[in-house]
Amino acid sequence: MNISEFAKIAGVSKSAVSRYFNNGYLSREKTALIKAAIEKTGYAPSLSARSVKNKITKLVGVIIPKLSSESIARITEGISEVLSEQGYELLLVNTANDYNKEIDSLELFRNNWVYGIILMASVFTKLHKTVLDKIRVPVVILGQNYKGYNCVCHDDFGAAYALTRLMLDKGASDPACVGVRMDDLATGKLRFDGFMKALNEKGLSFHRENRETADFTFESGYEHARHLFSGRSRPDAVFCATDSIAAGVVLYCKENGIRIPRDVMVCGIGDSKLSRISSTTITSAHLHYKTAGIEAAKMLLSQIDHGKSAPRILQLGYEIVQRESTAG
Repeated sequence: MNISEFAKIAGVSKSAVSRYFNNGYLSREKTALIKAAIEKTGYAPSLSARSVKNKITKLVGVIIPKLSSESIARITEGISEVLSEQGYELLLVNTANDYNKEIDSLELFRNNWVYGIILMASVFTKLHKTVLDKIRVPVVILGQNYKGYNCVCHDDFGAAYALTRLMLDKGASDPACVGVRMDDLATGKLRFDGFMKALNEKGLSFHRENRETADFTFESGYEHARHLFSGRSRPDAVFCATDSIAAGVVLYCKENGIRIPRDVMVCGIGDSKLSRISSTTITSAHLHYKTAGIEAAKMLLSQIDHGKSAPRILQLGYEIVQRESTAG
């Protein structure tokens, strides 16, 4: 639909439409008519044409949960590598794991000129859906499988299952889980579900006191290990939702004479540098974070160039990297 066709539907002149999209003065009546027509048709002017005319930098909004994360850095590197080659620049917003800030960031990008949005969210609420449904530019969800949208995600369930099964096959019979909140469907629920599947296949019971819910930090892993190992019985294996959590568990064990892997096996997910350089290395699942960023950027470019299409889900695999903490 071109500007003339849209103006006719809105019942205003082409110049009024142009002033609206360029933040010029417009009466309330005409503004209301144009807004109503946008809601009806989903019309947006050509961004590429506006960029040439107004010398606007081609921007893509990228919403990330935190800056101090190796995995996020690897993902962002992949996104930047692809988009920069096509002349785009990233507009990064750090939400500090606050979903309200995610909503605000989506609203910011919805009301400003970006070519597309890549969202890394851990929790999806009704507000997320309300705002996402109003966004007219392409959106790719990275790290989660969110129905109705193009997504790039990891096999969180499979990685957790494989790691837990590895510890059980090596003799563990009373495993614990230090996970994260369950409303984080990927890192929380799917990884816990993978852990439980491995236990169920072995016919093992899971005791409630062997489950801890941590933050995504080394310090939180340490504190939850303190709680985990202060009970009457000690687990002989600990599955951790992330490598950072696992590193905290390992440090607590070392400081308190709990031998790894003789007394307890420990594993995490992410194959981070921390898992490789600590004094007791951590068996982990390597997730392809940079590849995820690359694929998300390619998926977004495809939508920008060819328009929105049926939602596509791309799930990336994993590799188990065995190290001392479980291998012995």
